[in-house]
Amino acid sequence: MMQKSVTSKVSFVVFVITLVVVGLNYVSLFFPALIVTSITDFEGNVDPLEPGVWVTPILIANISIFCFFILYYKQKLPNLVLRLIKFILNFEVSKKWTMIVIVIILGGYIAFTVGELDDYEGDIWTDFSNIEKMIEEFPFVEGIGNLPVVYVQNFLLYTSHTVFHNVKVIPFVASISLLLLTYFFTVKICNKRFSGVVAMLVLLQSHTFLRYDTVASYSYFWVLFYLLSLYLVYKKWYLSHIAFILSIFSKLLTLAFLPMVLFFAYRVELAQKNKIRIIILYIVIIGTITSILFVGIEAKILASTAFDYVDFWNGFTTLSYQLRFDVLVVLFLLPLVVCLFLKSRNGTKIADSISILIMGVLLSVPLLAGFTNYDTHQYRYVPLLVFFAVGAGVLFAKNHSNRLE
Repeated sequence: MMQKSVTSKVSFVVFVITLVVVGLNYVSLFFPALIVTSITDFEGNVDPLEPGVWVTPILIANISIFCFFILYYKQKLPNLVLRLIKFILNFEVSKKWTMIVIVIILGGYIAFTVGELDDYEGDIWTDFSNIEKMIEEFPFVEGIGNLPVVYVQNFLLYTSHTVFHNVKVIPFVASISLLLLTYFFTVKICNKRFSGVVAMLVLLQSHTFLRYDTVASYSYFWVLFYLLSLYLVYKKWYLSHIAFILSIFSKLLTLAFLPMVLFFAYRVELAQKNKIRIIILYIVIIGTITSILFVGIEAKILASTAFDYVDFWNGFTTLSYQLRFDVLVVLFLLPLVVCLFLKSRNGTKIADSISILIMGVLLSVPLLAGFTNYDTHQYRYVPLLVFFAVGAGVLFAKNHSNRLE
């Protein structure tokens, strides 16, 4: 009973924190000028409470969904609808058909995307000049910002250029791998193949994912390795740290995701001694890496930039325009968070972890803006898209405690 009470309190705290962070990101969706005019001495005739274009769609979508759920939980829907919902929630796909569906999905995706590998990236993305310079100087890369720190990414891009004579091939393979890993990760935490297919499709329809999936300048190596570190907590917990380190040396921003990994490990039903080992190893390894980095180039960049609260609060406005074409995320992020809370209350503990992962990605953007002088780019929301997709899959999971098999 005590354990159940603690779990319930943790779920509630996670829900409140996530709701606050999501709510702050929604402010600019409802009132685009409110945060900017509130934190700066903005000059001009601007109404901070002027509603944005997303107000009506979001209200219609959210009110409709919440009314539907209330009617469902009160069993007020027609019997035919209730039976249909029950069928969908309990529906499962056989291994054979799952394999066929995945082959069709990936086959179609590759067929429609592979032509992008022939496009010269430098005509579209100015940051590609850094990649070209890195390839010329590899492995002794100097003078191009933070690239010396991301050695794993540099190595993979250099390998792609050397082996395939096309720097975009391995980033494309990483995008395909991310789709597959999203499927396997979701299946593992939900014990349901249908949930994995749902997550895979939700990620694949994302405009942002498809925009950067073959872009070497903004490759998904860091997201792939980060998701792999979470997956390995289940499969081979002692290898999780290696994947996380690979993610860090693909993109330093992953360091900010450490608390989310630790919470994920805490919520997984693993042997207590192994759980302690995971957390201690993560703290020791990441502490060592952080100490090394703080005497290198990244420390100089961070040290030269004091915390800017204006940039921090402006960071909460970026979702409104960076993900404006990802309609599913914009319209249904709030309902998803609420549904994940309800799932956690019904015994699906992993739902809390997905909420924390979503919250952490959303919070990392304003923190990055506040503590560094880096620009906020759209591709940094790709982990959010992945965890949104996984969260959608979790909604179809049966209520369970995610015990390891």
